[in-house]
Amino acid sequence: MITVKNVFHHYGIRYVLKDITLTVKPGELVCVMGPNGMGKTTLLSIMAGVLKPVKGSVEIDGELRGTAPEKDLEICQKIAFMPDHPWMPQTRSGREFLFSVGGIYGIEKKRLKDHINHLLNLFHLEKKGESAISSYSNGQKKKLALACALVTEAPILILDEPFSGGLDPSGILALKKVLLWLAEREDVTVIMATPVPELVEEIAQRIAILRHGELMAFDTPEGLRKLTGCSGSLNEVLEHLIHPQTLENIQQYFAGEKP
Repeated sequence: MITVKNVFHHYGIRYVLKDITLTVKPGELVCVMGPNGMGKTTLLSIMAGVLKPVKGSVEIDGELRGTAPEKDLEICQKIAFMPDHPWMPQTRSGREFLFSVGGIYGIEKKRLKDHINHLLNLFHLEKKGESAISSYSNGQKKKLALACALVTEAPILILDEPFSGGLDPSGILALKKVLLWLAEREDVTVIMATPVPELVEEIAQRIAILRHGELMAFDTPEGLRKLTGCSGSLNEVLEHLIHPQTLENIQQYFAGEKP
């Protein structure tokens, strides 16, 4: 279980998170959505422990972050965090990097070797596994970053924009299938940020909506439809919540283009 309590965060004088409180249940797949610059990455970074909130707290399985270094290390071993633009050692091969990441999480060597082979095949990286990461395309680097998160076998995955970064259709399909499989399990919790409503509706059990740093809603897709009174697509539901003027702006644009 992940519990975020009354979290505030700011950069300079501008608050990007304002009194965020939410609980993610064990085994849940939660998507964080909202316009650009509304605090999604900051919230995920705080949940992952990369950032410390200016005010408020985060608990992982009932353990409060920031109380003791030993306890924080135990919490870190439970979480795999993939930022939107992850760092990678460019001179190392993809396979070497995966071995290093799996070793940090204490995965047994034989199990780790087998899992790495499966992940490289899953993301069509088997021919690039021995090559330096510097030779990878942007899409291949994204696939490798996803493989790094999965190879940890951590019970909590926090993924920032996992479907972006040049991921090709085969990569999107593979990731979607893996996330759906994880969503059916009770021992893996997934929190991710993505701007693609169509993908979110297929995989998310609940959706957290951020706007101007505040939590506007946190519910299932159907719950959000009831909240807005909109029976259309999730994209339309989100427009009602986040940008209620967007549809009107689109109509005005096309009206203005008519001769």
